[in-house]
Amino acid sequence: MLMRTDPFRDLDRLTQQILGTTARPAAMPMDAWRDGEQLVVEFDLPGVDADSVELDVERNVVTVHAQRPSRADNQEMLAAERPRGVFSRQLFLGDTLDTDRITAAYESGVLRLTIPVAERAKPRKIEISHREEQKAVSA
Repeated sequence: MLMRTDPFRDLDRLTQQILGTTARPAAMPMDAWRDGEQLVVEFDLPGVDADSVELDVERNVVTVHAQRPSRADNQEMLAAERPRGVFSRQLFLGDTLDTDRITAAYESGVLRLTIPVAERAKPRKIEISHREEQKAVSA
């Protein structure tokens, strides 16, 4: 059997996996950092309507869904580099974070989650009790 080889085929496949395609958009970029007693996570979602962003929490998994609508079919695209469709990203959080008190804000194409550290995970002082030495009773 004669096979035709294309040295750029594997590079093209890898690029599609990393950057996504119109059928399967790439994952949304994210930054995460600790700020005092909370974790802050920001997702870049430029051009996404705030009403299409959904945030779900189940146990210690936070799932973000967003959608950038497709262009009208009657438009002749000259360049189409921005992925469209549904975006989804999951964060697996440790037990040290309080998922019941997550707050979210969406502004200027950035979704910002603030996740506080759970009270049980914060450092605390434990008081040490002292007993007076028992005196030996002589008979």
